[in-house]
Amino acid sequence: MRQTFTKDERLCKKVLIAKLFQEGFSFYLHPYRVTFLETALPGKFPAQILISVPKHLVRKAVHRNRIKRRIREAYRKNKGILYEGLTGKQKQMAFCITYTSKEILPYGLMQEKIILLLLRLREGHAEAAG
Repeated sequence: MRQTFTKDERLCKKVLIAKLFQEGFSFYLHPYRVTFLETALPGKFPAQILISVPKHLVRKAVHRNRIKRRIREAYRKNKGILYEGLTGKQKQMAFCITYTSKEILPYGLMQEKIILLLLRLREGHAEAAG
């Protein structure tokens, strides 16, 4: 699997985003809150992601952008974990990662948490959706 992150992998459609937050399930894994929904997606990728860093928690745009960049990079390197589980079951998923800490955590810690988050989505998404 190529370690890329293309536009098709981003969750951009307003209808899908609204459906995700209305009908989706969520869990918390410090420093992230993850909202996910198993749904049909346009495009060839098994998952689409939305990354959010609230302005009221991280005031400076420079810091918000740094956090989003780190989350994107950690996801790009480790998305194969999620993709293997979804393609094996012929499923598609839309999910949102919301950063909930006021501090900027080191990249290594953020990446560890992203890996745990992806494992949890891969293994537990069917039980939560059912």
